[in-house]
Amino acid sequence: MQEYDKKLKEEIAEFREAGHKFVNKEITTADFKGKSGGMGVYAQRGGEAFMIRLRIPCGILSFTHMKLIHKFTVQYGLQRIHLTTRQAIQLHDLDIDSVCDIMEAAIDHGLYTRGGGGNYPRNVALSPLSGVDKAEAFDPTPYALQANRYVMERITEYRLPRKLKIAFSNSEADTANCTINDLGFMAVMNQGKPFFKMFLAGGLGNNPAVALPYDELIPLNQVLYHVEAVTRIFAAEGDYQNKGKARLRYIPKRMGEEAFMECYKKHLAQVKESLELDINAAAAGINEHADEMQASYIHADSTNLIAQKQEGLYTAVIHPQCGQLPVKALEKIITFLVDKEQDIRLSMEESLFIRNLSREEGEKLLAIMEDTNQVTRIGMSVSCVGVPTCQIGIEESQALLKEINRELEENKIKTDYLPRVSISGCFNSCSRHQVSEIGFAGCKKRISDAPADAFELHIGGAAGKDNTHLGKCLGAVKKEDIPGFMVKLSQALNAKGMYFMDYLKEYREEFEELSKAYLI
Repeated sequence: MQEYDKKLKEEIAEFREAGHKFVNKEITTADFKGKSGGMGVYAQRGGEAFMIRLRIPCGILSFTHMKLIHKFTVQYGLQRIHLTTRQAIQLHDLDIDSVCDIMEAAIDHGLYTRGGGGNYPRNVALSPLSGVDKAEAFDPTPYALQANRYVMERITEYRLPRKLKIAFSNSEADTANCTINDLGFMAVMNQGKPFFKMFLAGGLGNNPAVALPYDELIPLNQVLYHVEAVTRIFAAEGDYQNKGKARLRYIPKRMGEEAFMECYKKHLAQVKESLELDINAAAAGINEHADEMQASYIHADSTNLIAQKQEGLYTAVIHPQCGQLPVKALEKIITFLVDKEQDIRLSMEESLFIRNLSREEGEKLLAIMEDTNQVTRIGMSVSCVGVPTCQIGIEESQALLKEINRELEENKIKTDYLPRVSISGCFNSCSRHQVSEIGFAGCKKRISDAPADAFELHIGGAAGKDNTHLGKCLGAVKKEDIPGFMVKLSQALNAKGMYFMDYLKEYREEFEELSKAYLI
């Protein structure tokens, strides 16, 4: 990788120059974003500070990289790191030289930011319990890593209309969200043999779409042919003129699903004729009864300790509020792990999964992290960065989540039946609010001829094989009224002794009457 790393470092020198021009207002925000996104860097709101996104391959965080990231936080005086909804780690509030210095140092340790934004394949997602989940069909980790390596080796060569997202789920629970990604591989068993069920052209945000199921099961060694084929159809048929309609999901909307699949298969055939991309890796941890089991990823109310399929081993889940992990908490984790077999994964829900612990070790770690960790479903809610950091954010998504949790706590509300909620600062659905049981999306509304801070309320969404569907938008709620709404909802659920989705199914009219009082 020496030549590859050298090329990336040459880009950094050019980017540093562009960054200083942006700070000095010699180039526009749009011009800078065109250069910075592909480097995994974004200017924060106001244009004086910057964020850098470190690509953690498939969310698999090595102990070496964890310590390196901690070193960066100390060196540059940071108070926290952000665990993202795409299994990456972001560092915020940096100046442009610090950003460039971090990029260069990270490359020296095999950690990259290139393609972390912009019109490139993003970090390949992977179910965080892959390899240890009792309910998984098999462990897709080797194939996800191969796909990630494949796109990273070509990251500077891509000329795509917009970003491209690839995901690997270890079971039909779809914890990596295959069914709402541009390209998804779901581990399944068929007649006792492992395959991938494949999905194409999904995505959230404006004009969202559930991914289309491919009509054939994919042999495991064929994964890279499809990775190459999807980039080719996207490059050939994507819209380079209208950024608002440039994602892959617009192609089947434009040409029709049947024609899209025919076109995709033509590209796939050309790839197979011209390239040799077979993956030489045997499936591990095959579970012939996976479809009969429930995913162990569903946490109990009061524990973040998950029993693995390996006898006597557990995974501890660390979920800091809003995905913001204080550096002091990171130091505690590093100190705890220093003498152990480290196996660390990031989830799509802004959590750290510390795997292969004994029960005693897991309980000890959770006790150490008690001041930071969230342990209820509502506490483990997901929030994008939003205002005041995000350039395109409309509302303060993280502040809203904190207010919800504060209101519930101050009113001593039992929250056992509340679901995890997803809060996005705008319509881009970075928190995946459109497929959540309860989701909020930041917006502005006019009330008495004055603009008001508000969030759209989405309910009843889900992601999973044969069950992925978009939630229904009921309307908007003023930001200040949302914590009170969540208190009222929790009281209604407690009175019935029912989880939210069961309550919604049986008492939908009652729920809509409850929510109507808050809609504007």
